[in-house]
Amino acid sequence: MQQEQLLKIAKDFGSPVYVYNSEIIAAQYKRLTSAFSKVKKVKIHYAVKALSNLSILKYIHSLGAGLDTVSIQEVQLGLAAGVPAKHIMFTPNGVSLEEIETVAKLGVQINIDNLSILEQFGSRHPEVPVCIRINPHVMAGGNTNISVGHIDSKFGISIHQIPHILRIVENTEMTINGIHMHTGSDILDIDVFLYASEILFETAKHFKTLEFIDFGSGFKVPYKTGDIETNIEEFGDKLTTRFNTFCKNYGKQLTLAFEPGKFLVSEAGQFLAKVNVVKQTTSTVFAQIDSGFNHLIRPMLYGSQHEIENISNPEGRERFYSVVGYICETDTFANNRRIPEITEGDIIAFKNAGAYCYSMASNYNSRYRPAEVLWHNNEAYLIRARETFDDIIKNQIEVDLTPKVLETSI
Repeated sequence: MQQEQLLKIAKDFGSPVYVYNSEIIAAQYKRLTSAFSKVKKVKIHYAVKALSNLSILKYIHSLGAGLDTVSIQEVQLGLAAGVPAKHIMFTPNGVSLEEIETVAKLGVQINIDNLSILEQFGSRHPEVPVCIRINPHVMAGGNTNISVGHIDSKFGISIHQIPHILRIVENTEMTINGIHMHTGSDILDIDVFLYASEILFETAKHFKTLEFIDFGSGFKVPYKTGDIETNIEEFGDKLTTRFNTFCKNYGKQLTLAFEPGKFLVSEAGQFLAKVNVVKQTTSTVFAQIDSGFNHLIRPMLYGSQHEIENISNPEGRERFYSVVGYICETDTFANNRRIPEITEGDIIAFKNAGAYCYSMASNYNSRYRPAEVLWHNNEAYLIRARETFDDIIKNQIEVDLTPKVLETSI
């Protein structure tokens, strides 16, 4: 998208506003599927938690993807978007047996990650095929906030508990149709991923009724100019060879599955915000915008760095700015960042704002959540209206707590 188009979107729909480019989503989807074009059966389940707007779900499904969901509400969103239940995977963590049973009745693929629920579900519903999430005890991503395959992770069933799984399967006579892992996000070293994959292959040998093996995702995307990313093409070549060999030895062609979220939508998104105030202190120049971590929490929560552009003055002389928000907390987006000269009223754009940005937004400080716009075929479509005060109070119930005065007789 050109800067003029982004500025027009900010003018037409107001700020702050999220903008998603469908062409980039399609290109990322094609890139991933092309990397595994030599595998006979490949299934991509888009991770809904990354960006859950109905229009986005519909579009990604139109490309050929199913959905990976982590809550019954995400399942309902997928169904509302027109995605058939058979193309939805349910991979929750720490939810009740009742929630899993409710989702199973919808015809969604169930993925269970703990022994307790596995045994209970298998005992009550042995006829329902189940996928098992394995914890391979492999650290990926280098950050414990986004690495979920290490030994202390709450996710998955430990590989050391395979005998327990086999005992439950034998006792309940349930069918295991899939094996799954997800080691974490921002994976750079594909050899680490391939090592974890070998653990998954070894685990898969214990089950004779498999239909698919799900390798999760966590591929790193570049967040700034010159940033490194996962080499999907090299990874595709290496895992394809190993997967095809496994299927040949297994005696059956299985489906190779992935569940990308960030990889598909992160680079497609930009977050536009207006500069309210340029504030000079004794040592810092602050650019204070009409947003805060209530809209974009990743820099404060994960320390993530989003490239920032002044699209109102892209050719201006670069100065150092600390970009901060309007929340009554420390809500710093960037410290001493070189940005073309900013004046009050300028529109700045945060790159890589497609994944885990709007979906983690809140109403902190009673601020409205922003609008969302989809740029598709050179047109801007509003896909989520900006919230209003009615949205803030619609579920609040006002109770009369006025003290009652007791009447007394004289």
